[in-house]
Amino acid sequence: MKFDAIAPGVYPELIYPPYKSTTKRGPVQPSLRIAAGLPVEQNIAPSPRILLPNDMDLTAQGDAEPLGEKIVVTGRVLDEDGKPVRNSLLEVWQCNSAGRYRHKRDQHNAPLDPNFHGWGKMMSDDDGRYRFVTIKPGPYPWGNHDKAWRPAHIHFSLFGNVYSQRLVTQMYFPNDPLFDYDPIFQSIPDLAARQRLISRYSLEYTVGAEMLGYEFDIVLRGRDATPMEK
Repeated sequence: MKFDAIAPGVYPELIYPPYKSTTKRGPVQPSLRIAAGLPVEQNIAPSPRILLPNDMDLTAQGDAEPLGEKIVVTGRVLDEDGKPVRNSLLEVWQCNSAGRYRHKRDQHNAPLDPNFHGWGKMMSDDDGRYRFVTIKPGPYPWGNHDKAWRPAHIHFSLFGNVYSQRLVTQMYFPNDPLFDYDPIFQSIPDLAARQRLISRYSLEYTVGAEMLGYEFDIVLRGRDATPMEK
């Protein structure tokens, strides 16, 4: 197996002045390599037994249907050679259709939806494919600069073959007008790498008149790696 290193510009800049908080928390010293050294009990593979029936349907976790546009998101988890990564544990979290997260630190004055918790999890199958149903998230203000709004996005956390291998990233939606004004998205120097964070509309995975489909493949390593979240 040939391994291609991550190309320059794929990962976000650690200190990116337009993204103001990075100037205070970004590391100023070079990174150091350290041995993993995890206890055996932390270096085990995820198991499907941790999944609950509604974990893959974020619209079925309340007492009624949540508000907003119902969508299905699917894709494949791949390694640097384009081979499927089986049994990868994926966790997703997002705001509701009004642009508000369900946690205390979110003080956005948009309404909460009692029927939308905004969190789910699933595992990739033998073809590396995952699938979940949710509500399309709304944009929200975040105070980084004047008129600062985040593009609609869904957060992803992926574990590889063991819990010690993890990628955290964000998925965006096509043709969002906020891309050009969002320093988190723009902190990734390489244009092609930024494009890999944008999902594709999928007629194949659209479900009749019920919900639109979006496809988002995630590459864990190599030159086509999906950029990590800052």
